[in-house]
Amino acid sequence: MIYLVGSGPGDPGLFTVKGVRCMETADAVVYDRLAPESLLAHAKPGAEMIYVGKRPGDDQAMKQDEINRVLVELGRAGRTAVRLKGGDPYIFGRGGEEALELIEAGIPFEVVPGVTSGVAAPAYAGIPVTHRNVSTSVAFITGHEDPTKGRSDVDWKGIARGADTLVLYMGVGRLREISTELIDAGRDPETPVAVVRWGTLPEQRTVTGTLADIAGRVERAKLKPPAITVVGDVVNLRESGLGWYEKRPLFGRRIVVTRARAQAGELSAELAGLGAEVREFPTIEVRPPEDFGPLDGSILSLDYFDWLVFTSVNGVQAFLDRLRHHGLDLRAVPRGTRVAAIGPATAEALEGVGLRVDVVPEEFRAEALIEAVAGDSLTGKRVLIPRAKVAREVLPDKLREAGAEVVVPPAYETVPSSEGKEALARELEAGSIDCVTFTASSTVDNFVGAFGAGEAARLLAGSRVVCIGPITADTARGHGLKVDAEAAKYTIPGLIEAVLDLFVADPTRMMS
Repeated sequence: MIYLVGSGPGDPGLFTVKGVRCMETADAVVYDRLAPESLLAHAKPGAEMIYVGKRPGDDQAMKQDEINRVLVELGRAGRTAVRLKGGDPYIFGRGGEEALELIEAGIPFEVVPGVTSGVAAPAYAGIPVTHRNVSTSVAFITGHEDPTKGRSDVDWKGIARGADTLVLYMGVGRLREISTELIDAGRDPETPVAVVRWGTLPEQRTVTGTLADIAGRVERAKLKPPAITVVGDVVNLRESGLGWYEKRPLFGRRIVVTRARAQAGELSAELAGLGAEVREFPTIEVRPPEDFGPLDGSILSLDYFDWLVFTSVNGVQAFLDRLRHHGLDLRAVPRGTRVAAIGPATAEALEGVGLRVDVVPEEFRAEALIEAVAGDSLTGKRVLIPRAKVAREVLPDKLREAGAEVVVPPAYETVPSSEGKEALARELEAGSIDCVTFTASSTVDNFVGAFGAGEAARLLAGSRVVCIGPITADTARGHGLKVDAEAAKYTIPGLIEAVLDLFVADPTRMMS
């Protein structure tokens, strides 16, 4: 089976549920340049990824005839494949051509429609393509026809008056010519026009004008493909408050997230939801410890401990994974064992699997956790802390001073990562990064380790630096980095509030 799947206009959240299900079953994914690469994460492990992206001009990874051949070969080999196409397969996506090739080869196929950019990009720019009393009809037109034809198949005279709203795909390079064609065909030169580049993505940019001047405005703005052009009175509705996407509080801000890739999702998604263009630069990679012996020994002796103390979500996950490894579950935790978590995220991870948390300090750091736990007499108590191999010793040391016996088995370890270092350095050097976030002292240490202390300080001089709390901020300052803000609450939501405080006059203006 070959699935011809529309990936949507760019925002991964606009991908369809059926598209996800197809990806999860596919042996191979044949994908376009405009299909969001983040969608490839939906593919099942081991699926073959085949890039067939095409760019304007001669720079083509694969021509259409070759793409057709690849799909036929996959089908004849008995493999299930997804042909992941930008937008919708049947709207200027050449999906029909691919479907006809599959029919001729006797290969079964299904079409999974996608949200087309001709509707989505205007919507994200605050332009409904139809609107009562303004536009009752819309026409979708290609602005980039086959150059080998030597003639145009677009009836510009008919189109000019045939629909209230005209939506042009891939027409930026011929915008001056197309505008002239429409004016010559009788469309008013003062007809409003909008050109939306990278619609539905954080890089979205919109230029407005009229048929008479839009080409010049786009040239001056240096707007390049891919872009959608909307012609019609509906464009004026953008100024009526409908331009919601570009009004989000962090729209246009480029923000770096330095968490380990596995943990970056929550912060990245929240920042992107507020309009930011997120750059993930994972300075840490989380790995299993070299030796599970100490943790295994503790897990198999859980009835020995009075307290279980968790200092991170990673520690919770590692503990649970190791329980499962031994064929155990949370029933292995004795009923009388008390449980403490350093903060709400860690507590939520525990309670999400059914383990009740007895203590969460008001301040989410080791010193506050010590005070909260010490409310119960610790003399002679046995405390288990599954945590990172390398971490601050203040918590176990203070617990021992309070009379507890403390066991600290490595549950995981963090190692430095510098993936994407060169690309980030170029953006920082160019001054195109607005903010760099640090969620732990280790992210600061590894960032500085990747670039060197002096170079890290120099690269960050033109960006804002936001830290999740005072300990992380002190680490940054110790490396000679300037810190522009600290989260009042040492959590991911607190970090986001600190970012908003820096960039938005009214930081309460958050989208739900």
